[in-house]
Amino acid sequence: MKDVVVFSLTSNKELVKEICSYLKIKEGEIKIEHFLDGEVLVTPKESVRGKKVFIIQSTCKPVNDRLMELLVCVDAVKRASAKEIAVIVPYYGYARQDRKAAARQPITAKLVADMLMIAGIDRIVTVDLHAQQIQGFFDIATDDLTFIPLIAKYFENKFNKEDNIVVVSPDHGGTVRARRLAERLEAPIAIIDKRRPRANVVEVSNVIGDVKDKTCIVVDDICDTGGSLVAGVNLLKEYGAKEIYTCVTHGVFSNNALDKIEDSPIKEMIISNTIPLSEEILNKYKKIKVISIAEMLASIISSIAKDKSVSKIFDMYKIKRGRK
Repeated sequence: MKDVVVFSLTSNKELVKEICSYLKIKEGEIKIEHFLDGEVLVTPKESVRGKKVFIIQSTCKPVNDRLMELLVCVDAVKRASAKEIAVIVPYYGYARQDRKAAARQPITAKLVADMLMIAGIDRIVTVDLHAQQIQGFFDIATDDLTFIPLIAKYFENKFNKEDNIVVVSPDHGGTVRARRLAERLEAPIAIIDKRRPRANVVEVSNVIGDVKDKTCIVVDDICDTGGSLVAGVNLLKEYGAKEIYTCVTHGVFSNNALDKIEDSPIKEMIISNTIPLSEEILNKYKKIKVISIAEMLASIISSIAKDKSVSKIFDMYKIKRGRK
């Protein structure tokens, strides 16, 4: 593609290589320096004057370093006379701070949106935002893609109509997400009733729906410490579930989350590569299966670069309902 530059910062090197391979373009040259005092300097090593620039960076751990790299890079290409700046943020850090849950709390997801817009972005593309209303925090074009069609395609090929499947939402807030997957697989849904008395602490008490002797597919957007997910899975087992699969878009996996998953009744866990996992980790934890979103992101970059409608990307990843 002419007059298009794709830059990779530090979070998603392998994903960007895949994306550029699909686009049949060379990755943009950029220098990223971290100094001993904690400051960061990002310098494009090629001209971006008059070009459409795509900067790809998940704001995952270390979140603040990734965010500063992104902001500094946007400022650099803006000052270098880029025609248009689009940021691709597969995992949007601070998305769980999307509202005031208690007195005197900030809305950091909005603050991050403000900083990105002030830095000079013209467009943002995300994947499965934790809260859809975050799109409204931006006064520019936003596109929130979803991992659901790729999950659906995987399970459609894995199971058939004779398999007794139920799609499970890990809480009431994820019901819409679960229903999307259930509709594609022509399966019923169930909901795990839980509450969070404080951050990273969860209490589960009940399952709404029939899971006895069923193959359960638990779908969520984020797995952080794994405590909530594993507690829900254990409850499904208590209610008589036959097999349990889990799928999440963003594998944050803080602390010993992967050990919890490995030691749980989960048969297989499907994740995307919005947050990278090393080969060493994937070799150690055999229950984890990664499905790449590179082709989906390459498709939307191509459409934006050519000033074509991005709605076709959403249509492209719709799969025929039902299992064979």
